[in-house]
Amino acid sequence: MAAIAHTCNHPLLGNGVPTKNSVMQTKAYVQSLKVLNLRQSLGGCCSGARSSVSGATRASTEVVDDRILEKEEKGRVLRVGLICGGPSAERGISLNSARSVLDHIQGDDLHVSCYYIDSNLNAFAISSAQLYSNTPADFDFKLESLAQSFKTLSDFIEHLATAVDIVFPVIHGQFGEDGGIQELLEKYNVPFVGTGSNECRQAFDKHKASLELSKHGFIKVPSFLVQGHETDKSELSEWFKIQQLDPDMGKVVVKPTRGGSSIGVKVAYGVADSLAKANEIISEGIDDKVLVEIFLEGGSEFTAIVLDVGSGSDCHPVVLLPTEVELQSRGAIDLKEKDAIFNYRRKYLPTQQVVYHTPPRFSLDVIENVRKGASVLFQRLCLKDFARIDGWFLPNSCCKLTSSESKFGLTESGAILFTDINLISGMEQTSFLFQQASKVGFSHTNILRSVIHHACLRFPNLVSVNSISSHTSSRSKSSKFDISSHGEGARKVFVIFGGDTSERQVSLMSGTNVWLNLQAFHDLEVIPCLLAPTNEHASGLNVGTKADDVRNRTVWSLPYSLVLRHTTEEVLAACMEAIEPDRAALTSDLRNRVMNDLMDSLKDQSWFTGFDIADELPKRFLLGQWIKQAKELQATVFIAVHGGIGEDGTLQSLLEAEGVPYTGPGIMASKICMDKVATSLALKALANSGVLTINKEVKRKDNLLNQPVDDVWHELTLKLQCETLCVKPAKDGCSTGVARLCCSKDLAVYVKALQDCLLRILPNSLSKAHGVIEMPNPPPELLIFEPFIETDEILVTSRLKKESRHGLVWKGQSRWVEVTVGVVGKRGAMRSLSPSITVKETGDILSLEEKFQGGTGINLTPPPPSIVSVEALERCKQCIELIANTLQLEGFSRIDAFMNVDSGEVLIIEVNTVPGMTPSTVLIHQALEEEPPMYPHQFFRRLLDLGTERYL
Repeated sequence: MAAIAHTCNHPLLGNGVPTKNSVMQTKAYVQSLKVLNLRQSLGGCCSGARSSVSGATRASTEVVDDRILEKEEKGRVLRVGLICGGPSAERGISLNSARSVLDHIQGDDLHVSCYYIDSNLNAFAISSAQLYSNTPADFDFKLESLAQSFKTLSDFIEHLATAVDIVFPVIHGQFGEDGGIQELLEKYNVPFVGTGSNECRQAFDKHKASLELSKHGFIKVPSFLVQGHETDKSELSEWFKIQQLDPDMGKVVVKPTRGGSSIGVKVAYGVADSLAKANEIISEGIDDKVLVEIFLEGGSEFTAIVLDVGSGSDCHPVVLLPTEVELQSRGAIDLKEKDAIFNYRRKYLPTQQVVYHTPPRFSLDVIENVRKGASVLFQRLCLKDFARIDGWFLPNSCCKLTSSESKFGLTESGAILFTDINLISGMEQTSFLFQQASKVGFSHTNILRSVIHHACLRFPNLVSVNSISSHTSSRSKSSKFDISSHGEGARKVFVIFGGDTSERQVSLMSGTNVWLNLQAFHDLEVIPCLLAPTNEHASGLNVGTKADDVRNRTVWSLPYSLVLRHTTEEVLAACMEAIEPDRAALTSDLRNRVMNDLMDSLKDQSWFTGFDIADELPKRFLLGQWIKQAKELQATVFIAVHGGIGEDGTLQSLLEAEGVPYTGPGIMASKICMDKVATSLALKALANSGVLTINKEVKRKDNLLNQPVDDVWHELTLKLQCETLCVKPAKDGCSTGVARLCCSKDLAVYVKALQDCLLRILPNSLSKAHGVIEMPNPPPELLIFEPFIETDEILVTSRLKKESRHGLVWKGQSRWVEVTVGVVGKRGAMRSLSPSITVKETGDILSLEEKFQGGTGINLTPPPPSIVSVEALERCKQCIELIANTLQLEGFSRIDAFMNVDSGEVLIIEVNTVPGMTPSTVLIHQALEEEPPMYPHQFFRRLLDLGTERYL
């Protein structure tokens, strides 16, 4: 009992109850806190991430909750081994997928153990906490001390044979989709989810797959195979001639045959360029075989999830609602934008370069042929459980392919071509799998568990385990503003995200993550809400367009499926589309067809308890009405709107006026922290306490555009007494428009970007190497210039020279490093979480991807002792708490600063009162470093409770 008492008095969880003296307090919530203590340290073999509310948290195979023992007496718990990582460049995305799977499948009846394969095919049993890392590089270098390693892959598979009932491989690309891991599992008779090794090899190799497609009567995209560096240029020239392509400028796609669907894919022009880019792919080690394909000009790309719902060995594939992928070019058009393809960055970063439409904007005949073709393909290639199949629709007007009429995929409107088979579809929170599944009634939990339960049907020894309920009841079935639709005791929570700042896409990611995590609690009814941009009149509406009339801004309450979109613009467009009669009728018709196809087989499965996502319409409010609705329902508003009215005190002021509780700091603290100059002034007096500020010079955009650049540069460097400047928006978020300027020419490039309203400055446009710089849209009126602070470069290496281990390289010359630190608590008593050192991978400024996008960026949490001493770290935390309490922060915030690794002094950069809450944000890393650790759903619950407690 002592251990449980310790858990319930977590310094950040308070006294172990969700809201003190609240009638909403539930036994389930208290139990969830108790379970948190039943885990191992990070070195443990495995651990879970769900509370007893959505499924008991599991600490390890050695420490078992007594509820599991009780469950095992009645019927076995299904033990799932989740494997991620791998040698491909998509291992970071694999980590994101595994985290999402873990979040949604764990429960009383299903226990997850986590495993990781590094880039050198070494296997490790890891804690679930490591799945919340931003990228494998966060923990690669310390795996030997944190995880249980296996000497060989054979040892690893032998361990799985006894430790788990079924394996769920979530390795994208090589070793995960090419049959590698499957072959090992088959050798040791370990059951697994997905397609067998031979079929994986055939489908993963794009060249082999295209030959197989042609053999089965499908239209094949004309292609040429480049093998090694010795390819005869004359043969490729002849192929260009046959395809009627210009040998100098003919447009083609060059891609590795075994490199997944986005890594290494390039556009080339002419024979010479094609060979050069093919050789680049080979030289980079991505693949030794490369396909050159004709560019399907004028076509529309689509992707379709196929779900097998047959019994046992009987295959009955049903294709969900396909998604059309529309690529867009915005801002300045350069050659790279014209070469638009659905590459890695467009696929995984939430920018407006790509728009998804589910279902596609094709005719019903074409959509049904896409579904039929993908289903036939799934069967003929002998795929298992689920897959994602990509392809193109070429209208007759641009279709130049020569095919006999017997080829499958020819319709009256044009030709359907299937091009890529993904054996392990991406499973990030808003991936195609969940977008398409939610459209036909599946929650995240329901679709993932359906896939796992279906896989169990192939293995006789798992039949008894598979009779367990699919456990979908813990997930929200409705998002309506309807008090009667949920239990009377459920506390209402409105999660609001979006807006019109440059960080609105990150806001969508944050809000989605909070919404999904809070759904774990039975005592909450969580409703996702979009704060629409002020320019929504472009969509046909004419309200909320006045900047001074914030109450007339539009808020949409969203049904489940509409949240899972790529951008806020997509969510808004989906809302408009959902209430457009013809489009809504088509979607409803298709949804019913798919659900009927699914139910034909699923109704006979004992584990399937039905669909759990209702077919609902979004509901539109004016912001003022929405706040009154929150007051009427006694809801707490969880603010996830980054920048703008969500972070400058405006939304907080409106909510306070109506007495509606909300998360995060109050009005004045928000106003001060939004203004970087005001923040520095408020902290000036703390210089003797180890808190330093950076000198700043504010410039109006108009003045920058109208003055000679050389004069501005000279004036700024003279005033700030520096040679290198850092420029950033004065009142915007922390990730856009931030750049290092080393000379007046750099300033000229930046000013030109402001003048032209560019959405991004392309990599290496400035004098010092850098990645993509996302720009605010519209451009900010005020910009801050300050001296650029040189920090020590930290390199995370996969292998140190002459050593066979991962490690850090740090010279420690300037003695300053960049840190980001979360603070949590009540006003006047804010506590610092463990600081994280932020490591920049490209250039000197953290990119949007490195800050918020899982699979990129490196965060060292806690800072390694080889860089920062325990004493300096403690002093840093004291300084951070002093900053938080001086600024009157409350609830939670994030403080970015430079830290002196010797003294622990901090040089403040900025304070974010609505920090990023994406699935891999540093706040989650830091909460997991607490003792005992706080998993994301518990962390967000605590932040919610802190907001509510202020009003009790």
